[in-house]
Amino acid sequence: MNVVAAVIEKDGRVLICQRRAGRRHALKWEFPGGKVEAGEKFSDALVRELREELGIEARVGAELGRYDVRYGNGAAIRLVFFQVTEFSGEAVNLEFEKIVWEERENLYDYDFLDGDVEFVKKLAAG
Repeated sequence: MNVVAAVIEKDGRVLICQRRAGRRHALKWEFPGGKVEAGEKFSDALVRELREELGIEARVGAELGRYDVRYGNGAAIRLVFFQVTEFSGEAVNLEFEKIVWEERENLYDYDFLDGDVEFVKKLAAG
């Protein structure tokens, strides 16, 4: 399974999202994004997910990293992070417990999904 995630930056801060209570990996932090559907390009999937989750129209930039992860006995997941520095609209929480614009160096303070931890370390370090 392929999953795409966005590093959305605005005014020197990065948008992070907390999963809702009662869902899988409840209250863990992550970057917005989601599953790539069959036949869908990674960038198109990310644009769609950001529209659904945050109500923004994003311009997807460079790939920042990719990681293969597995949670328990679940399916293998290829997690691909992309930079998003341009978008139209104001990010609105349509899907999460909380969304926060945070400075990179403060990302260590959040309980991220295990699959995001290595990427968060690199992002926070600059």
